[in-house]
Amino acid sequence: MRVPRLVLAAVAACGIAALPANTVPASTASAGPGGASPALVTVRPGIQHVGRAQASPPTTADCKKAYKVACYEPAQIQQAYDLAPVYASGVTGKGTTIVIVDSYGSPTIGHDLGVFDSTFRLPAPPSFKIIQPAGPVPAYDPGNSGMVGWAAETTLDVEYAHTIAPGANILLVETPVSETEGVHGFPQIVTAERYVLSRHLGDVISQSFSATEQTFSGGLAAVQPLRAAYQLAARDHVTVLTASGDSGAADVGLDQRTYYPYPVTSWPDSDPLVTSVGGTQLHFTAAGRPAPPTAWNDTYDAAASEFVGGGAGPDPLASGGGRSILFAVPGYQKGAANVTGGRRGVPDVSMSAACNGAVDTYGTYRGSPAGWSPSCGTSEATPLFAGIVALADQVAGHPLGLINPALYRLATRHARGIADVTSGNNTVSFRQGGRLHTVRGFAARPGYDLVTGVGTVDAAYFVKQLAAAASP
Repeated sequence: MRVPRLVLAAVAACGIAALPANTVPASTASAGPGGASPALVTVRPGIQHVGRAQASPPTTADCKKAYKVACYEPAQIQQAYDLAPVYASGVTGKGTTIVIVDSYGSPTIGHDLGVFDSTFRLPAPPSFKIIQPAGPVPAYDPGNSGMVGWAAETTLDVEYAHTIAPGANILLVETPVSETEGVHGFPQIVTAERYVLSRHLGDVISQSFSATEQTFSGGLAAVQPLRAAYQLAARDHVTVLTASGDSGAADVGLDQRTYYPYPVTSWPDSDPLVTSVGGTQLHFTAAGRPAPPTAWNDTYDAAASEFVGGGAGPDPLASGGGRSILFAVPGYQKGAANVTGGRRGVPDVSMSAACNGAVDTYGTYRGSPAGWSPSCGTSEATPLFAGIVALADQVAGHPLGLINPALYRLATRHARGIADVTSGNNTVSFRQGGRLHTVRGFAARPGYDLVTGVGTVDAAYFVKQLAAAASP
């Protein structure tokens, strides 16, 4: 499965990439990832969208029978995060707004969300609006793989932020990314987010895109001008979330085909002003009750590789995480400096992302089969956590802003709402340049780690704890 890609000059944003081609010429590999001008950085939607569809939402049993992997419906996701007591207390995200930022968007998202809600008996969001503050989005082209990829991304983002916070407003911010000129992309995203922030249109921003730090030839100096939106969000107490990526300890270069053969991480999830969301794999007992999650790593799961990419693998499918080369350890992470090595570590927290544990999405945008199809990746984890933050915003009665200091305080106190993840890793393998490469990642461990961050959450406790810990 190829990644839709958008190339722009001197800037980037990308997050959870769909599975890149895993065989490249040896000459390209020896030239280093990308084999392209260091002045170019790539934007890609962050989703593992399988591209299969059926007329009704597949149950876990359906997926196991058809694909040999699990898939879940919204009620199972809500159960996994212990949300029933939260909803019973009247906390549904009411009065808050989740901002979802996606290039192009989806031309059918309003209709598709309606079908999703009616199927799973979810209430419609009190308000669902779409704006294009960085300029009009080009007409949807089902033959444009980039547009189709972003439509899948938009569908997953909207439907699963709403799953967690059904009472929250949703503001979908579409940007007019175009590779025609070679200069559009992340600057438009910054413009759109600054528009939202300057007009106080939302409480939490969910974004599922990033770029490997090494692709910024100018290092931090190249990134610094792009941080304006995050600086404004921190000043105005708006939470910004970014996916940590789907390639484990590895990530792709400029060509989106060639992996770095050593551990790397990406920006903006590595930005100290952003909360980086990694991935876990959910587990349920035979009786259907949630069991302790593990770090997401489907790299060596042949069924998951076949399900996503059509081959037996190994393919890099795991929670992104590692040490930043752009940022030193921020103050809130100094207690984990023995793990981060004095650098900014990612992720900060994790939610469901495994492809062997995908979620049902509904889409009818052209260019992909219409109907119900499973999706996965940290593009799932990020809107899920955006919903959690919206719930905490309602409890607090105001937006919480940068929540990272509160997250690490809660973890240090062993707060009941933080569910530590202590099993798994994000080591990945792939074939490149005619041979098998393995990038040794990091192991989940008690406390903070570079696979799942501080862990995941038990919302029945975490929502109130975060609201209290992050409030002034």
